[in-house]
Amino acid sequence: MKALILSGGHGTRLRPLTYSQQKQLIPVANKPVLFYAIEDVIEAGVDEIGIVTGPNREQVIETVNSAEWDAEITFIHQGEPKGLAHAILVAEEFLGDEEFVMYLGDNILRDGIVDHARKFRENDPDSLILLTEVDDPSRFGVAELDENGNVVRLVEKPKIPPSNFALVGIYFFKPVIIEACKSIKPSWRNELEITDAIQWLVENGYSVEASIVRGWWKDTGKPEDILEANRLILDDIRERISGEVADSTVIGRVVVEDGARIVNSTIKGPCIIGRNTKIENAYIGPYTAIGNGCVIRDTEIEDSVVLDESVIERAGRIVESLIGRGVRIKKDSIKPSGHRFVIGDNSEVIL
Repeated sequence: MKALILSGGHGTRLRPLTYSQQKQLIPVANKPVLFYAIEDVIEAGVDEIGIVTGPNREQVIETVNSAEWDAEITFIHQGEPKGLAHAILVAEEFLGDEEFVMYLGDNILRDGIVDHARKFRENDPDSLILLTEVDDPSRFGVAELDENGNVVRLVEKPKIPPSNFALVGIYFFKPVIIEACKSIKPSWRNELEITDAIQWLVENGYSVEASIVRGWWKDTGKPEDILEANRLILDDIRERISGEVADSTVIGRVVVEDGARIVNSTIKGPCIIGRNTKIENAYIGPYTAIGNGCVIRDTEIEDSVVLDESVIERAGRIVESLIGRGVRIKKDSIKPSGHRFVIGDNSEVIL
């Protein structure tokens, strides 16, 4: 079985961060979101992965190739995003006549996809789609199921949902899906929708089964989603201190990477401090991920994500913030504490 991982799109809901980087490359717990998808498909037994790229193709290639993977990776350029079904057609040569899993690269599943892949192999349907129960199904694509768990109908953001099972963004397919994608017409968005292709399978007598995701699932499409995913990932970390800790207090499950130096500070987990980061006279609170090569001085940070090479000095208290790469934040005058940021790469903020 092959895998097709989507890493395109413009990420408009994550601007200004996505003006300078691909949304699937934004780190959660100091690891690009895209890497979680790659790890999941490899764990499920995939050894050939196609990554569909868009506007920031070279950035995606460079980031993925900076790590070692137990799989052969091919990059497939989609260009302008014209729908998930269009991505399958763009990847037709790569996919050939093999079954595959399609994984949206901005999704994170706590428990991976091993059990779902096993179900796909054992039950042998033409398609297996992952669903999860949600409180407000009208915000999602929703599946209507029969009493045997087979998919009867897919509805996109219905006013009256036929169920509370939302599409997760991970799909297993046999090669017939390519015929389905070629048989549908663009939607009102002028895109080839994967929901229409799956509905074509249902209407033409092919078997489409559902597999329910029981653990947590996050679509990291907005800043608040990135922060929530960061909390969920950090909840499962184990303490590991490889860097230097001097005259400081470390409480709870904390990861301090190689080359990091913490001086006269309090670090309260769960949190992670990246490689070669310097923290002095600071407080780093729970659910915070500080990237590599950062400098944090005389500042309190909690429940936030700070990307690589950022410098934050005398900035008071920062909470629930997503701060890009190479950002500079420093205090210029005495003002009330308590700041909340979503700041793009290479910015400078004077407080």
